[in-house]
Amino acid sequence: MAQSPGPGADAGLPANPLSAANPAIRGALPLGGAALVGCGSAVPATSLSNADLSERVDTSDDWIRSRTGIGARRVAGPGETITSLAAQAAFAALDHAGWEPQQVDLILLATSSPDDLFGTAPRVQAAIGASRAVAFDLTAACSGFLFSLITAAQYLRNGSFQRVLVIGADQLSRWLDWDDRRTCVLFGDGAGAVAMQACPASEDGLLAFRMRSDGSRNACLTLAQTDAQRPLVGSTSAQVGGFAPIHMNGQEVYKFAVREVPAVLAELLQSTGVEAASLDWLLLHQANQRILDAVADRFAVPHERVLSNLAHYGNTSAATIPLMLDEAVRDGRIQPGHLIASSGFGAGLSWGGALLRWRGPGGIPDSAGA
Repeated sequence: MAQSPGPGADAGLPANPLSAANPAIRGALPLGGAALVGCGSAVPATSLSNADLSERVDTSDDWIRSRTGIGARRVAGPGETITSLAAQAAFAALDHAGWEPQQVDLILLATSSPDDLFGTAPRVQAAIGASRAVAFDLTAACSGFLFSLITAAQYLRNGSFQRVLVIGADQLSRWLDWDDRRTCVLFGDGAGAVAMQACPASEDGLLAFRMRSDGSRNACLTLAQTDAQRPLVGSTSAQVGGFAPIHMNGQEVYKFAVREVPAVLAELLQSTGVEAASLDWLLLHQANQRILDAVADRFAVPHERVLSNLAHYGNTSAATIPLMLDEAVRDGRIQPGHLIASSGFGAGLSWGGALLRWRGPGGIPDSAGA
């Protein structure tokens, strides 16, 4: 018997018989989990200190550190691109997870500064030799990595894929006004990657998540298209492609972050029954040390359990969370089984939160999520 379309469905299209929204099989699809089993990162060779920047704009090391916690940032030089940085981070994550490139099913690249507007993830796929993997970009600015990780988890949970690489990479030095001290001191370049694998639901590394957007506040932080026209024929003209430098209303972005990030994390903790005291680490988007400290104080999390590398890298946008994660895993702070509260936030405006359980490499057979 033909199935009636559900509310809001297009009556002219047949229902997808494999959809979990299909009432006939809702609850019949066994959902698995998504484990975080490896990580890697890469940064450009050149480090630009606050003292270096003070030679170009009216600023100082004390002025920048006291307001942001940033002491230096990496800037991509000749031959260093989103593709090359993302590929280096991906190779490191593959090695850490013990995977071969041919085992990867999906590559998600979170970036707002691609080498190619048509998509940079396929370039990364080719660079690492993951020819079996489908690859595409996801753009959500500084929330991009967290949104991509959450997206990847859905493919793993429903059995579509077994192994996924989630990469966050940005090169915002391309899009800065280096004579504007309000923005040029904040951003740096870098990449980080996490290897995720299907696993039994009981071992899921994504305990809970929330994602939010508010386009009414988009103007607070933009990398917007320029408004230029090129005459064509007669009275007809076409827009000329190009983007203006990054514009940010720093005060509004700060107020947004210290209000929305604690709120979304509080919602996660309440919904899961997790006490803030039981968190091993707070891993937030590395935008401003004052934001990190304010969120930690809201939940009475000791500052030594707040992961931060702002002093060395600044705000690397979609790369901040995986870059910090990789550093803390490799120096032994993050151990298998550790519980991590994470939040990404930024342009859009967009923000979100996730409760994560780090697993590390080894011990998951193929089809474990089935």
